[in-house]
Amino acid sequence: MQRTSVTFAEMEGLTRTLRLGCALAAGVLLSACSSSSVKGASSQDVPSIPVKIAVARSVSLSDTTDYVAMLKSRDSAILMPQVEGQITEIRVHSGDRVSPGAVMMQIDPTKQQATVNSQEHNRTAQEANLKWAQSQYERTSGLFAAGVVSKQDLDQSKSALDNAQAQVRALDAQVQEQQVQLRYYRVTAPTSGIVGDIPVRVGDRVTTTTMLTTVDKPGSLEAYIYVPVEKSPQLKADMPVQIIDGTGDVLADSLISFLSPQVDNTTQTVLVKARIANNEDKLRNLQFIRARVIWGMRQGPVVPVLAVTRIGGQYFVFVAEEQNGRLVAHQKPLRVGEMVGNDYVVLEGIKPGDKVIVSGTQFLVDGAPVAPQG
Repeated sequence: MQRTSVTFAEMEGLTRTLRLGCALAAGVLLSACSSSSVKGASSQDVPSIPVKIAVARSVSLSDTTDYVAMLKSRDSAILMPQVEGQITEIRVHSGDRVSPGAVMMQIDPTKQQATVNSQEHNRTAQEANLKWAQSQYERTSGLFAAGVVSKQDLDQSKSALDNAQAQVRALDAQVQEQQVQLRYYRVTAPTSGIVGDIPVRVGDRVTTTTMLTTVDKPGSLEAYIYVPVEKSPQLKADMPVQIIDGTGDVLADSLISFLSPQVDNTTQTVLVKARIANNEDKLRNLQFIRARVIWGMRQGPVVPVLAVTRIGGQYFVFVAEEQNGRLVAHQKPLRVGEMVGNDYVVLEGIKPGDKVIVSGTQFLVDGAPVAPQG
């Protein structure tokens, strides 16, 4: 019998071949098992996800636009002096209530008082001249009647008397004018109301363009609303306007009372005014506030806030739709408007009657089967 010798290299190659064969066999076996498992899974139905569904309802909505408005009082007076001078006394404080004619400030009247005194002295001197002219005329009239003086002397005496009377009347008017001017050095309240801010101080020199303070009478205000010229064709008298606060709550209801016939060249806006009652003093003069112009009413869908999700600045909602006899969730983008209670006004994306999913949306993906719950 012939003996065969096997080298070490041949034994190592044989071992490598056996290992490769075993690996291939194991791969084929795993592949077969995996294929069998997939077939088993595809043959079973995917379970539906339980969700709550609300039908998108149609409601009457206001077609509105919000603008920044300024409130101005219809009973607010800005006090400016009618004379120039130095303030010597301020008798009121900001927030004080004043009545008509109450003295609020005093401007130094020394110079004007001297002018009045000078005019009064001139009038006194002229009144003395008038008395002398009157006595001269009476004496000349008696002499003329006795034939002692001529008609010319009588006429001259009468002319001197008339001239003296005219000068006295002129001085009377001048004195009265200067006395009226003297009263302007006392700044009085033109109406009853509340004293506003007082930017001047005792010792300040004021002119006729200096604002001393304001007197505001609580009551009605006017909202000054500046509407872009593009929207001006839609503006009409008596159109509803609402004054709202930062949270959207309505503070006052009103109607458009004035439409400007002109366009502001700087801002390209049209001025609109609306009267505000302000019975509870919730609003203030010169206050900036939001004014909502109501253009009209329309029908539109609303969806619950809980049904809406926001991803990357875009709003989405899941809608349950029939597909192959089952309800399937489909994600749809939305364009929403303002909130009405606990609902969003939908401007675009769904229509009334759509079945909106309001719960369980965190477990949903587009195309997932769903089952109504409750």
